[in-house]
Amino acid sequence: MGSEPPSRIKLFFAFAAIYILWGSTYLAIRIAIDTIPPFLMAGSRLFTAGAILYALGVRVGHPRPTRLHWRNAALAAIPLFVFGNGGVTWAEQAVPSGAASLVIATLPAWLLLLDWGYGGRAAPRFVELLGLGIGLSGVAVLSAPGGINPIGIGVLLFAAIAWAVGSLLNRYSELPPSPVRVAGMQMLIGGLVMVVFGLALGETQRLNFAAISVKSMAAWVYLAIAALVAIPAYTWLLTVTSPALVGTYAFVNPVVAVFLGWGAALLGWVVADEIASERTGIAAGLVVLGVMLLVWPRKKPEAAQQARSTEPTEVAAVGAGE
Repeated sequence: MGSEPPSRIKLFFAFAAIYILWGSTYLAIRIAIDTIPPFLMAGSRLFTAGAILYALGVRVGHPRPTRLHWRNAALAAIPLFVFGNGGVTWAEQAVPSGAASLVIATLPAWLLLLDWGYGGRAAPRFVELLGLGIGLSGVAVLSAPGGINPIGIGVLLFAAIAWAVGSLLNRYSELPPSPVRVAGMQMLIGGLVMVVFGLALGETQRLNFAAISVKSMAAWVYLAIAALVAIPAYTWLLTVTSPALVGTYAFVNPVVAVFLGWGAALLGWVVADEIASERTGIAAGLVVLGVMLLVWPRKKPEAAQQARSTEPTEVAAVGAGE
């Protein structure tokens, strides 16, 4: 990309990929793991997508990654895919896809706090701390007694934090300049580790190829295709814009996931607990409101200076004060 700012059309399609495609993956995961064990399902689809992306990078002549690149890719791939995506996939055995997306919607909060603590970001403002509290209260509503499986909620929170850690490692580590190459490397590593993890957990004993449904296989293919498009887009966005802005996908995804979950349940594609309860609706409102406050735009110093200036002496005073 060089030093030139990214075009609006590239930004539009990249954000569309992580907003819409990722929103739909929650339901696809739920359908896929109906008849395919979770870690073998997630690992095999990521490894397949990663191999395709890596081969594409080789074909177009991208420079060969160095040992440092592979090390940094692995350091980010473990929290991103093994703990992040793997955690979501495992948790959806007990948590409806719409509710899972709501918990993962807390991602901007973890990006904010981690980027503040380790990435040199300015301290959170009051409105951001308020958003953090409101968003987490929504998660508390989901996991309160009589609600969603608390172990599943805990795993999903851990997955969201892990994804935030991996995202910031991607942003601040030395990696190949090609988002396609980086995504391919990390999906290869993450997918392989998840497959090994699934084998260690004995998932092969639950794997019956003859029993894999057409719906689960179609969902697996869709997830692999979504990874081919959305993950390079996400990796690229992290390098050209702020992590908090990229994290806004987290409050669009639940809307997509919840509506798809309702439709799938009504059509009989998944079990009926995908139809949201009143508790889920309240939690959704709190989480979405919290995330909106978290990504409330900061006023740029020069914009604030211009807005408050009415004559040259005031401009000078503002500049000196800041």
